[in-house]
This record gives sequence, structure tokens and C-alpha cells, in this order.
Amino acid sequence: MKRRDSQMSVTKEKLQEAAGQLRVKDKIAVITGAGSGIGRAAALLLARQGAKVCLLDLNDNRTESVEKEIADLGGESIFVDTDISDPARVEQAIHTAASRYGRIDIVFANAGINGTVAPIEDLSPEDWDKTLTTNLKGTFLAVKYAIPHMKQEGGSIVITSSINGSRSFSGFGMSAYSSSKAGQVAFAKMAALELARYKIRVNVICPGAIQTNIDESTNRKPQVDKITIPVKYPEGSQPLEHGPGQPEQVANLVLFLASSESSHISGTEIYIDGAETLL
Repeated sequence: MKRRDSQMSVTKEKLQEAAGQLRVKDKIAVITGAGSGIGRAAALLLARQGAKVCLLDLNDNRTESVEKEIADLGGESIFVDTDISDPARVEQAIHTAASRYGRIDIVFANAGINGTVAPIEDLSPEDWDKTLTTNLKGTFLAVKYAIPHMKQEGGSIVITSSINGSRSFSGFGMSAYSSSKAGQVAFAKMAALELARYKIRVNVICPGAIQTNIDESTNRKPQVDKITIPVKYPEGSQPLEHGPGQPEQVANLVLFLASSESSHISGTEIYIDGAETLL
């Protein structure tokens, strides 16, 4: 009996020790769209959990603020001014990160825009291209240029898609956005199978309404009202919490997918929407 008690005590100590460990200690993480919203929350959380974080975003005070917050936490980060739709700048940013740290373990391809919200007949080809280029091509570029720096030791790629285009299609006027988000899911599945031989996992998160500043970049045309079908929800549109989720809640999912805890998960989309799309 004493021996069993002793074994249980040792097991308990190991569990407690494991619980206290940093979940991505000394991992090198690249995050696009790191200056705000989900990207910012993920950058701070990964840094708290021991990762060295490469912040890729357009140069503004928000990204500098994230860099300072990570430093205040005692973490380490670098910021690279990056336009995710520009292949040359993305390649250079990834090269900068890999040169600094010698490898890349985690890629969080998160940058994106809502783009122009308009009926299909009123959506210009230029507006369509801008949304698809930023969201879908930008994801492709981040993954493409990171692969050579991940192949030797493997790692985790996490892509921010959306419930729109995958499980919800009532975002009226968001045909370009939803198409780009659906494309990200297909791309992730293709990449997951292709990269499995290198022990690189690729997964997709599909948030519902999250309280971020992405609406600041949205160009909503008044013509969209002519195609909008009224949709009535119970109190709030997220049954679980009756309101938008928080970036930090999504960051927790990113941390799980970036860590070894999800080592047998790849090619999977995970919905984080407070049951919004079940209504």
C-alpha cells in the first residue's frame, strides 16, 4: 500500500511539474498580423509561454506596442515591417526571422482583411483581387517561405480562417472574403498532407465574431442592403456567451495547436464561435 501511495505521489509531482512548464519554451514563432486583435493576443501568449516571437505586420504604433509589451514580460521578439500581399517583403521577413534564430518552429498565418462588402454585381474586380490577395495569397506566401526553415525539425502551422465560407454563408456581401476563407481551409488540408513527411502540422482555426479592429479596414457599400436577408437570433448571436468572443480566447487555441499537446492533429479546422453557427 505504501509503495502504491509512493507511486501516486511521484506521478502527482510529475503532473504538477509538467503543468508548470512553459508550453512552447524556446520555440521560434512567426505571426502575421501581429499588431492587433488575434495576432496580438497570440503573440503575447506565446511569448509568456516561452516562445521567441517574430512580429510581422505593417509598420505602425500598434506593433511597436506589442514588441514593448513582450519585452516588459521578459520575453524576446523582433518586428519586421511586412505587407503580407507582397511576395518579396514576405520572403525577406521570413528570412530575417530564420536568420536571427536559425529556424522556425511555429507559423501563425493570421493577417487578413474583410475587404469590400458589396453585392457580387457591384463588387469590382480590383476589390475582389485585393481581398483574395491579402487573405489567401498572403497565407500561401507565409507558409511557402517558412517551409525551408521548418523541414529539418518539423513544427506547427496555424491558419486563421473563419466560420464564413466554411460553416456560415449569411455574411451578405462578403463573397470575396468568404471565398478567401474557404480557400484557406482547402489550402491547409493540402499542405497538411504534403508536409506530414517533415513532421510539419497544419491546422485551421475558424473564429466566429471576435472583438477585434478588423472592421476598421472594411469597405461596406450601401448597395449590400438590397441583398440582406433578415436573420433573427435569440438573445445575442453567440449562445454560449451572448456576445463576441475575445482575442485571448482564440489565442489559447493557437497555443494548443502550436504546442506538442496537439502533436497528432493536422489537416483539421476547429471552430471557435460560441456555438454561433449552430443557430
